Amino acid sequence: MRHTGGAAEGRRWLRRGLGRLLVGGVLGLVTLLTQAQGLSWENGLRGDAPDRYTVVRGDTLWDISGRFLRHPWQWPDVWQVNAQIDNPHLIYPGDVVYLDECNGRPCLGLERGQGIVRLSPEMRSIPRREAIEPIPLDGARQFLRDHRVVDDAETLDELAYVVAGDDGRLISGSGDRFYARGRVEGDGRFGLYRVGERYVDSASGEALALELESVGQARRLRQEDDIAVMEVTSSRQEVRNDDIVLPLEERQLVTEFLPRAPEREIDGRILAVPGGVRFIGRLQVVALDRGRRDGLEAGHVLMVEQRGERVSDPRTSEALRLPGEEAGLVMVFRPYAKVSYALVMEASRMLSVGDRIHSPQRLLDTAL
Repeated sequence: MRHTGGAAEGRRWLRRGLGRLLVGGVLGLVTLLTQAQGLSWENGLRGDAPDRYTVVRGDTLWDISGRFLRHPWQWPDVWQVNAQIDNPHLIYPGDVVYLDECNGRPCLGLERGQGIVRLSPEMRSIPRREAIEPIPLDGARQFLRDHRVVDDAETLDELAYVVAGDDGRLISGSGDRFYARGRVEGDGRFGLYRVGERYVDSASGEALALELESVGQARRLRQEDDIAVMEVTSSRQEVRNDDIVLPLEERQLVTEFLPRAPEREIDGRILAVPGGVRFIGRLQVVALDRGRRDGLEAGHVLMVEQRGERVSDPRTSEALRLPGEEAGLVMVFRPYAKVSYALVMEASRMLSVGDRIHSPQRLLDTAL
C-alpha cells in the first residue's frame, strides 16, 4: 500500500495530462477525459486537501469531510458505502484520516493506535461516547427538548388539555395541582405544551403539522371520568388553561447518520424559523415543508435558494420576481411525516422563510 503518495501522484497525473492536452489537441482531449472518468472521485477533492489530518475533540464528520471534499454531503459517494448501513464510519479524536490510492483510485484510510484500518462497515466498534458527531448537535438537542410536532393538526381537539388550577389559582411551579380534561392514561411522565406554529403548505394550503412548545412536565394523580387531577413536576413558564397534555415522547436525537444527498429529488420551502426570527444564519434550526413521505431522512443535505427580489419593470410597471441565488446548505436532523427540522450548515447569504430548498447536485463536478 502506498500510504499518502497515491493522492499526490493522482494530482501529478492530472497536471501531466493537462500538459499533454495542450500538445495533443483533440485526440489528447478525448484520451484525457476517458482517463479522468476513472478518477471521478478526484474531481470532488479540494485543491488544498491535506494528505493527512489528525482528528481533534470537537471535530464533526461535516468538518472532516469538508477538509477533503468540495461538497461535504458527497461523503458516502466517495466512500461508496451503502447509506442504509447503521454506523458505517465511527471516527474518534486522535484518529488520522489520510489520502491514499486503492486499486488505482484515490481513497481515504484511517490510522488508529492498532494500525491502519480501512473506513468501511466492518470497522471495529468503539464506545459511542468517544465518537465524533456528524454535525454540531447541541443546538438541535436543546431545540428538541423545547419543541414537539403533532403530525396531524386535525387531532388537536382530541388531545387532553388544562382546564383549571387547584382552587382557581395560577399554575406556576413544581408541586402545583391542576385539572386536565381528556384521557390521560398511565402513571408515567407527561409533557405540558403550548400550541405554536401551524405549518401549512404555502402552495396547496394543506395542513402539514402543528408545532408544540414545551412549558413543563407533570404527573397524573388520579382520573375521574374525563377529568384528570395532575401535579406539576417541573415548569419552564406558567402553565395556562388550554395548554396541551401529552405523554412524553422519546426525544433522543439519532446521531449515527452520514451527510448525504436525498435519494429522491426534493423541491420545497423553508416553512418557519422556530422562535420567530426573521433572518436565518449558520447553525440555526429551520422547519421545512417536506418530510418522510417525500423521502427525507436524518442526514439528508439540501441546497437553499434565496428568493429573488420583487421589482417593477421600468417600462411596463409590471411586477417581476428576479431569479433566485444559491444561498446555503441545510441538513435534516429530525424528519416527521410531512415536515422536517434541519440545521443550517452553510449560509453565503442571509436566509429567510419562503426560500426554496432542493436536492444538491448528486454527481461530482468535473473540474480538470
